[in-house]
Amino acid sequence: MTKPLLQVHQLSKSYGAIKACDRICFDLYPGQVLGIVGESGSGKSSLLGAIANHFPIDQGNVTYTTRSQEDLEITRLPEPQRRRLMRTEWGFVQQNPRDGLRMKVSAGANIGERLLDVGVRHYGNIRDEAAHWLRQVEIDPARMDDLPVTFSGGMQQRLQLARVLVTRPRLILMDEPTGGLDVSVQARLLDLLRSLVRNFHLSVIVVTHDIGVVRLLAHRLLVMQQGQVVESGLTDQVLDDPQHPYTQLLVSAALTP
Repeated sequence: MTKPLLQVHQLSKSYGAIKACDRICFDLYPGQVLGIVGESGSGKSSLLGAIANHFPIDQGNVTYTTRSQEDLEITRLPEPQRRRLMRTEWGFVQQNPRDGLRMKVSAGANIGERLLDVGVRHYGNIRDEAAHWLRQVEIDPARMDDLPVTFSGGMQQRLQLARVLVTRPRLILMDEPTGGLDVSVQARLLDLLRSLVRNFHLSVIVVTHDIGVVRLLAHRLLVMQQGQVVESGLTDQVLDDPQHPYTQLLVSAALTP
């Protein structure tokens, strides 16, 4: 039986009297996309940040199985080891690509920087890899020496993907990856994400308020309300036959023109 890539058990985080995450549990398997949906304030972004160990949690465990089959307890990792994990086996895609890119260096340098972080030093190899990943995310390699500030919002998001994927991570965390983009740009980005997930056998946790995003991308779904998972299961099953009143409300709102 396949072992989970990531195991989250009884994860809890409170801010004063507010429970951002309340005893969250789930397993994520290799090649699986997990969607987390809910309105603003439901706790979904807090859950993603807790998994990435961006801040201390109150209780629970987040266990990741590395390429070498070592089990790491993420919430107890020393900061240098956490940073290295985020540069190698994990990647984090920000909602605003400007938060995930260095805006004052070229597109190629944004991609090459992660290669430098993992020890690649040959300039020609770095350029070749940068060109390869620009093509993978549908950006003309002729734009390699251009600054990200000259790119559209959709291109910046695709460049952020190239920067994250160049070190071949196994797990990608995405926080509202299509937020703030026009509908046509969203559709193109979602098609690209589906292709990348399939071609590179990526495991993904994607947080979004957009039901359409998880229907297209996610195999499984968690629905969050006030820090709790109120419904979970296969994406189509949850969206086509929602059981919890809150899930029914989300789905109904998404269908309303």
